[in-house]
Amino acid sequence: MPTRRHLLASATSTAVAATLATVTFPSEASADGRGAAPSADRAPGTTVGRTVTGTLPTGSPDFVYLPFEVPRGVREVRVSYSYDKPKVPAGTQGNALDIGLFDERGTALGGAGFRGWSGGARTEFFVRADDATPGYLQGRVRAGTWHVALGPYTVAPQGLRYEVTITLTYGPESPGTAPVYPPERAKGRAGKSGPAWYRGDCHLHSVHSDGKRTPAEIAALARAAGLDFIHSSDHNTTSAHRAWDGLWGDDLLVLVGEEVTTRNGHVLALSPDPGTFVDWRYRARDNRFGHYARAVRRAGGLVVPAHPHQTCIGCNWKFGFADADAVEVWNGPYTPDDEVSLAEWDNALITSMRSGRAWTPAMGNSDAHRGPDAVALPQTVVRAGELSRRAILAGLRGGHSYVAESSKVSLDFTASGGRGGHAGIGERLTGVRPGDDVTVRLDVTGAAGCTVRFVTDQGTLFTAPAPVPASGAATVEWTTTPRYATYVRAEVRHPARTDDGGLPGALAAFTNPIFLDAGMAAR
Repeated sequence: MPTRRHLLASATSTAVAATLATVTFPSEASADGRGAAPSADRAPGTTVGRTVTGTLPTGSPDFVYLPFEVPRGVREVRVSYSYDKPKVPAGTQGNALDIGLFDERGTALGGAGFRGWSGGARTEFFVRADDATPGYLQGRVRAGTWHVALGPYTVAPQGLRYEVTITLTYGPESPGTAPVYPPERAKGRAGKSGPAWYRGDCHLHSVHSDGKRTPAEIAALARAAGLDFIHSSDHNTTSAHRAWDGLWGDDLLVLVGEEVTTRNGHVLALSPDPGTFVDWRYRARDNRFGHYARAVRRAGGLVVPAHPHQTCIGCNWKFGFADADAVEVWNGPYTPDDEVSLAEWDNALITSMRSGRAWTPAMGNSDAHRGPDAVALPQTVVRAGELSRRAILAGLRGGHSYVAESSKVSLDFTASGGRGGHAGIGERLTGVRPGDDVTVRLDVTGAAGCTVRFVTDQGTLFTAPAPVPASGAATVEWTTTPRYATYVRAEVRHPARTDDGGLPGALAAFTNPIFLDAGMAAR
């Protein structure tokens, strides 16, 4: 058995890939000893396996495909792998190797042959007609050339030594089951079946990628946190779309999608049609993101760049925001990279006004993976006509939303002026002239000790003179004009920490803007 496999470079217009030599499986003697038994005639339960070893050098392609032949009569494919993690000099990246699987339909972009991805979260997986490891898609095991997909995320100077074992099990297939996807509408909690403010967390990970919580555990935590809707967003796989059966209810709408995890940033494919797969095998230099962003929208979903300034390798968003329907400004417990994202988003509001383009709403999500990650810290609170997929997405797309650290925090933010004009979050105040007085009002609850401030295209023009009292409730008003403030948004912040290097206090909540200038609309 060879210990090294030759890399055959693939010339593609997308992220560089390579293909290893094809793995075949040895014949076995028939029961009567007269020679090799045809694959389809092997006894049920018979297993055959091959182990492949090799080394990937530094500078390896983003994806390395290991093809293997699946004969007729195979009912299950099982793969395990390992790789070395040598010591590296300080400041140098070590080895990290992701893994996934494509079936006989091939590895072409678009995902026709996609059967699953676990990144670096698992060391083994299986697929068959009636079941599969979380992260992988159950379905028929057809004869043909399959591919193990290796993703050398980082490679140590010594290279990355890997070992992959592929095991085939023969026998008749068990009947598969049709996927059951969550309903697109929920009745809502008592008294909230129609137009209301609905709370949701749209960035959650389960055991179907690198999370440690089951869908049942996530649903229970969401209910305990007072959420009305959640969104399943596992990395680079749709396997969780069918994993919520029995977990939704009148009080909880479950939306499904994907966190598309590329080498140049992560983006939420937010609630496209269930089962929609969005490919991730490209970089910003490949000019492919716009194609997949349009595919998400055609499938009824939203495109939301996630944690655009997070510092982990490959997390920083490098595709630009021209194709974004919203942006995740606040991700998990508030940190300096969220502050940078908030500032960048605010700057983009000004750019939109100058160019006449539609503005991009902001949202916030927990990105919770495991304990002690808190589901619903933060959460996006959206004004929607009902608790349904269509209405929630319309509210998010229109920017009729604010972000809060918990269900204890509630905001009511409005602007009024001119001839009885009135506008709420994400709306435009009409009927006012440039010099007319406009009164901006924020009613806040659940934010004891926090400071309220109003931010405009000029910056923070008003800060409440006193913090929110111990009751947690306050009403803050400020009068301005459209000439002085083109838009106004509200921030509710905790007191600044003395060890934060002059940064403002962490957010407790913030709103999307109200526009006091004609002509602005969300995407």
